[in-house]
Amino acid sequence: MKYALHSMAIALLCCFPAAHAAGGGGGGSGAESVAADPVIQTAQAAIARKDWDGAQTTLLKALSGNPSNADYHNLYAYSLRKSAKPDMDLVFKHYAEALRIDPGHRAAHEYVGEAYLVVNELAKAKEHLAALDKLCFFGCEEYSDLKKAIASYEASHPR
Repeated sequence: MKYALHSMAIALLCCFPAAHAAGGGGGGSGAESVAADPVIQTAQAAIARKDWDGAQTTLLKALSGNPSNADYHNLYAYSLRKSAKPDMDLVFKHYAEALRIDPGHRAAHEYVGEAYLVVNELAKAKEHLAALDKLCFFGCEEYSDLKKAIASYEASHPR
């Protein structure tokens, strides 16, 4: 019995990194399908180039044909937030839609938490950190990244 539990724990730990391999696109749904999605690939390539307009154009077109895709909403909101003059109301609308579609979308929780820091709403950012803490049983990159962003925010905004 002890050996079986040990083997199961090792198997879970070995498989966990593969589930996060999609990077900024996926969160709660299948990482392999997100990584293979040509819309996500095109948007992520534009994001890597900091071509926010290109990413937005790609994702907005994809959303018109597939409005129930949480990954598209998440990356669209991300590309809006990173642009020169983000419409934060629109950013929050799309993060909220991503989380409505997939409440366990880790990337959306991370990114909306970061967005709340942009508008100085630390308590709301911490709510999403707590959500990630529950979603990430063994910890995850999204939790670590948001935790670092909150720590940086707190260091630069003393009470």
